[in-house]
Amino acid sequence: MLVLTVFVGRLVQVQVFMGPALAADAQQKRLQTNVQVAHRGDIVDVNGNVLATSVDRYTIVGDQLAIQSFRGASRVDKATGDPVEDGALGVAQLLGPVLDEEPAALAAKLNGKDRYVVLARDVVPEVQRAIADLGLQAYVRTDLTSQRTYPAGEVAGPLVGFVNDDLGGQGGLERAYDDLLAGTDGTTTFERGRDGVMIPNAPVETVPAKPGSDVRLTVDRDVQWKAEELLDEAVSDTGAKYAMAVVSDVRTGEVLALADSGHVDPNDRSTADVANGSRAVKDVFEPGSTGKVVTMAAALEGGYWKPQSQFEVPYTYTTPNGQTFKDSHGHPVQRLTLAGVLAHSSNTGTVQIGEKIPEQVRYDYLRKFGFGEPSGLGLPGESAGILPDEESFAHDPRTPYTILFGQGVAVNAIQATQVFSTVANGGVRVEPSLFAGSQAPDGTFTPAPEPERTRVVSTETADSLMRMLESVVGDEGTAENARVPGYRVAGKTGTAQMWLPGGGTTYMASFIGVAPADDPRYTVSVFLRSPQSSIFGGVVAAPVFSDLMGYTLQKMDVPPSTTEPDPYDLEW
Repeated sequence: MLVLTVFVGRLVQVQVFMGPALAADAQQKRLQTNVQVAHRGDIVDVNGNVLATSVDRYTIVGDQLAIQSFRGASRVDKATGDPVEDGALGVAQLLGPVLDEEPAALAAKLNGKDRYVVLARDVVPEVQRAIADLGLQAYVRTDLTSQRTYPAGEVAGPLVGFVNDDLGGQGGLERAYDDLLAGTDGTTTFERGRDGVMIPNAPVETVPAKPGSDVRLTVDRDVQWKAEELLDEAVSDTGAKYAMAVVSDVRTGEVLALADSGHVDPNDRSTADVANGSRAVKDVFEPGSTGKVVTMAAALEGGYWKPQSQFEVPYTYTTPNGQTFKDSHGHPVQRLTLAGVLAHSSNTGTVQIGEKIPEQVRYDYLRKFGFGEPSGLGLPGESAGILPDEESFAHDPRTPYTILFGQGVAVNAIQATQVFSTVANGGVRVEPSLFAGSQAPDGTFTPAPEPERTRVVSTETADSLMRMLESVVGDEGTAENARVPGYRVAGKTGTAQMWLPGGGTTYMASFIGVAPADDPRYTVSVFLRSPQSSIFGGVVAAPVFSDLMGYTLQKMDVPPSTTEPDPYDLEW
């Protein structure tokens, strides 16, 4: 009776008092949750051409504990004709040929007590179906995943970026728009028996995956491809270290191409090149003579000078505070107008022009044109450039003069390009954009918000600057090579020194221009780092501009110019 009482008491304790907790614990051990990876949205160009997409792949997972109970029974190894063994070796005999793996090596992976052992990743659907036909669902499962692929290959490689093994955006546009692209993973939670098979009629909780949205860019794949092709040719022809180019719509701020030289394919992860990002946003340099446009804008807008104001321009010039500057080439004293100083790209003439402009005004115009702040593209690794703070600027005897001709301040390629787009857009600065909008899984398209617009100079000042910039491409300017047959072109050359780590200097040669100058549509900029054949933008960068601008205008069906230029006098 005593023993019976003990057993009855224990039974009551287990079934009555501990019953609910034990049942819950047992159920928890039977539960298994499978994750359904959400389909990551595509990245497409402005015309819908796919630059990044996800394809279905499978992860093959083995349950070592369940595999111990596998019985080969009457199965036969198709490769050898031998009977299928029990346990891990038998499963390996069946699975090895499908995964293209030696059964002995695979059996070693299947031995143990782990409930989750990854046997293969990124398996294509055909292989997954072959595994399903083996009838090993109680021992081996196939989890649906995705693999990111880039159909355009090297086109826009540094710009598009890449993802990690969990399909999280790690660079470029993949990272910038990860929240839109990623979606939300789904889950299926169910009870399974010791053999790993779902228990019939047991509750199943399912949370469906929510696919990510597609991201549509303003980039045109063809223009991007052409830009990269021309940059690679320029690097080869000039011996430059690298080259960059930007193509943007003057009116909307939309970027049609953001290109780098070199071959970066996001599909090839054998190198870290894709992780470096686009130099067009992360590398900074002094704008050089292209920065003179800001000085001319301040001079005209403030009423300090007019396009036909006259200057005597020597080869060297010393300011009242004792700072001496010189031009790039020796020459006798020239009698140039304000327009002539810009067309001849004279440093000494530009310094004379700037002397009349208060130092604070010079600084303010750099800010107005976007120097020293992010462009608004939102790309990872983008530099805001380098602009001296106002206090150090005010106490520096030389920098207030060097910034007049594009030295003492640093910009990236987008910032330099935006100066010319602002002038071409009637003096209104439009925040640049690579994002055209997003398309939800149900097909609903949400356009990008309207870009921010800021007036920098008056329409009258902008029109005068455009007439002056046309002379740069004229017979007496520094960029005859930038001409585009059938179209009027306005632009500016640049050659800026770059200081190297550890000492020494090199050069960034550039040309930035707008066409058609009589009805501006596109701005194209070209930059070459350390060219060996010539350091002058009019020689090495202008021809690339001509080809890229010509291609863009023809592809976009922009009609040729119908009016003749009306240049200012360059000399007096």
